[in-house]
Parts: sequence; C-alpha cells; structure tokens
Amino acid sequence: MPNTAFPAFPLAAATAAPVAVRSPGGILEAVNLLGALAKVSGFTLASRITGLAREFLIARAFGASVYTDAFFVAFRIPNLLRRLFAEGAFSQAFVPILAESKNRGTEDETRALINHTAGTLAGVLFVVSAIGVAAAPLIIYVSAPGFAADGAKFAITVEMLRITFPYILFIGLTAFAGAVLNTWSRFSVPAFTPVLLNLSFIGCALWLAPHVDPPAMALAWAVFIGGVAQLALQVPALARIHLMPRPAWGWRHPGVRRILKGMAPALLGVSVAQISLLLNTIIASFLVSGSVSWLYYADRLMEFPTGMLGVALGTILLPSLSKAAADEDPARYSGLLDWGLRLTFLLALPSAIGLAVLATPLVTTLYHYGAFGTGDVEATRNALMGYAVGLIGLILVKVLAPGFYARQDIATPVRFAIVSLLATQAMNALFILPLGHAGLALAIGLAACLNAGLLWRGLIKRGMYRPLPGWMGFLCKVGAAGALMGGLLWWAAPAGERWIALGTQPLIRVALLAGLVAAGAASYFATLGLLGFRLADFRRTER
Repeated sequence: MPNTAFPAFPLAAATAAPVAVRSPGGILEAVNLLGALAKVSGFTLASRITGLAREFLIARAFGASVYTDAFFVAFRIPNLLRRLFAEGAFSQAFVPILAESKNRGTEDETRALINHTAGTLAGVLFVVSAIGVAAAPLIIYVSAPGFAADGAKFAITVEMLRITFPYILFIGLTAFAGAVLNTWSRFSVPAFTPVLLNLSFIGCALWLAPHVDPPAMALAWAVFIGGVAQLALQVPALARIHLMPRPAWGWRHPGVRRILKGMAPALLGVSVAQISLLLNTIIASFLVSGSVSWLYYADRLMEFPTGMLGVALGTILLPSLSKAAADEDPARYSGLLDWGLRLTFLLALPSAIGLAVLATPLVTTLYHYGAFGTGDVEATRNALMGYAVGLIGLILVKVLAPGFYARQDIATPVRFAIVSLLATQAMNALFILPLGHAGLALAIGLAACLNAGLLWRGLIKRGMYRPLPGWMGFLCKVGAAGALMGGLLWWAAPAGERWIALGTQPLIRVALLAGLVAAGAASYFATLGLLGFRLADFRRTER
C-alpha cells in the first residue's frame, strides 16, 4: 500500500515509487517511476537535440520555400496518421487491454493477444499505405487545396507523398512494439527510437540532397529510410524479453475486437491537436507562401518540452495506471495522476515562460542561417509565442487523457475533444485576420487548455482523481518562481535586433542562449529550493 504519512510537502505520498511489474519469466521487478521518467526524458532529450539539428540543416539548406511547403504537407499527412492510429488511438486502446491480460490472464493468452494484434495491425496498415500511395493526388487536393492553383507545386507534393506514405506501416508496427515494451517497463528502446528518424534526415540532407532533383526530395526519402530503421531497432528488444510476435490475422480474436472497438472513438479523442494542425495546414495553404513552414518550425520547437515532459509522462503513466485499474486500487490510481499533474505544472510553466520570452533568440539561434531570412525569423517567432500560450494545456492533455483510457473509458474524452476541436475552428475565424498564421497557433494552444480543463473536471466528477492536499500552496510557489525567472530573462535577453545582427557569429549566439537558459533554470529551481521544494518530495514508496 502507498505510504500515507505526509511530510512537510504532501506530494510525497503521491510521487514516484517502485511499482511491482512481472517479467516474462514471472519474477516481480520494481520500477521507480521517477527514475523511469528521467530515463525516458533523457532519451527524448537526445531525440529533440538531433531533431533540432535536423531542422537547422533543413532550414539552412532549403529555407521556407515552395519545396519545403510541399514536403511539410507530404510528411504531415502520414505523420498525422501515425499519431492517430499508431501512437494515438492504437496505443491508448492496446496498452490497457494488454496490461489487463498481463496481470490477469495466462502467458499463452497474452502471447495470443500480441500475435493476433500484430498480424491484424500489419494487414490493415499495409492496405492503408497502398491506398495512400494510389490516391496521393486526391489526398493533396483535399489536405492542401491551395496548392492546386500551382501545377508544379501540386505535382512535387504528390510525388513526395507517395514516398512518405509507407512510413505509416513502419511506424505503426514500431508503435506496437513500443507499447509491448513499455507495458513490460522496457522504456529505453521506444524512447530512443525517434533519434533514428532524425539521423536519417540529417544524413539525407547532407549526402543525398545533392544527388536528387529537386534536392528537397531527399527529405521524403529520409522519412522512408527512417521508418525502416525505427522498426528494425525493435526486433532485438522484443526478442530479449521473449515477446517477438508471430503475426496472425485475428479480426475475430476477442482482445483484438476490444482494441478495435476502443480505437474507433479514440481516433478523435486522443488526437484532436493533430487534427487541428491538419485543419490549420489547410487554412495556412491559402495564406502567403511560407506560412505552412513557419508553423512547422514553431511546432518543432514546441515539441521539445511536450516530448520531454508530456510524452514521457504519458508513456510511463499509462501502463502504471492500467495496472492500478486492473488491481482495483483507486488510491494508487489517483496518486499516480496527482504525481503526474504536479510534475507537469512544475516543469511546464517555466518551459512556457522561456519559450515566450526567448522566442526571438531561440528562432534566430536555431534557424536564421542560409535561406532562412529575417522575415522568416519574425514570422516563426510569432507562431511560437502563440503556441507557448497553450503549452501547459498541451502537456496536461497527455497526462489526463490516460486517466480515462487506462479505465477503457473512451466516450468521455471524445466528447471533450469534439468541444475543443469546434472551439479551435471558432478561434481560427476570430484570430486569422488580425494575427495571420500566428492566430492559428494561438487557437490550438487555447483549445488545448480548454480540453485539459474538461478532462480534469471529468476525472474529479467521476471520482477517478482526488487531489491531494497542498495544491494551492504548490501553485503559488511554482507561480512565484516562474514569475521571477520570466522577469530575469526579460531583463537579461538582448533585443531581437541584436540577435539577428549576430548572424555571422553563430557560436556567440549559441553561448548567449545557453547562458540565458542556464540562468533562467538556476533562478527558477533556486527559488523553489528557498520556498521549501526538495527532490525527496517527489518520491513515494509503494509495495
């Protein structure tokens, strides 16, 4: 049972603890959630760093042009399907059922579920990929209708889509393998896997681009190659825990049918942000050339904190919540959610403040090279500031939604997602004229906050989450530390014109930015320390 003795800071009863998990051989192993979060975040950091390197190379080599707009549209469609089917609805539906079978069923039943799920998923994704390649012109016409007016732009986008679309097959099976590994608390390989896609982009941008026409076509091939590499990495990891599947078609298998039943409504429920991004791409395709690219570059910067915190927390929380639900332990279930929510506010607030205050230094330091001009810096900065408004909401959704899906409650998040999606489009109409493409980013951020609020309220109303004492004091202390950090950064950061003027001195840019980030982090955590925060506050003992 969880330790219920509260020290000075009440979070101690709800934070990271060794959670008992059963190995394939039946031996109970202990997993410390705080340690697991640090490990997943570390690999995610490696992914984001290589991702920034890839964006730097893409921006330097190709800038914001007709060809980058074409590629970002061609990549966003299979990437959206990845998040919808593979890492979105599929994972949310599959992990709770797999965890239930692992904890309650026999080993043979669990292996049968894995085998039939793998075979069915592979068959469906192969058909989807084939249809995507064949129907590429129609897909582009629907997803980016503004491109139809330019025959050459439309044609290159279709060609790129035909190369990138099979990525959904590779990454879908990669997500399946990752779900199995995460359920068995093997977080390292799934967390490291995205690095391979970034390395593929870097390699193709450096060495393949000079040999294809147009050079930006190398980016499409990087997606294909990266997908193959990511899937190949999972094979030895599954073999080590003796769970390498023997794919079998299992449309009628009871577990597969439950997964499919859960996936249908979850497609919208867990992926509303991605649907909003796709709709925004359609709107942006009618704006000035470069709008799609500016939103993409800003979104990539936003994915740095959302990946390191939101994705990492969601990754480790879903299997643990699913196990707590299977064990019928509501106190542990609520405690896990409380731990995740506090960590979200603790780390997401300074990230949001930093992105907003340092928007120009970040965009300038990372992207302002080669074909990426001063106008591109300003436009990307505006989009980034719009996204930053909703950063906490975007991360909270990734923590709160698993609270429903672990209990196999699909309908409730879907209702909230529909409300948020409609709100996004209403705000798009409101913001598009005065703010342009930045209004699209702001609408997504605000709608994410609305979605998070609805999820939080729903968990409380259903008795699935009971906040532990001390939240008001916790938020006041975090808010005070964040305000102090924001003021320090605002005072210390040079004006945007000075950053842009350092275009010929990139190392100075990097050093100044690193110093600002370090000073901001130091001031934030030093303030929290003076206010009584300790690492021990985020530990919990559970047996």
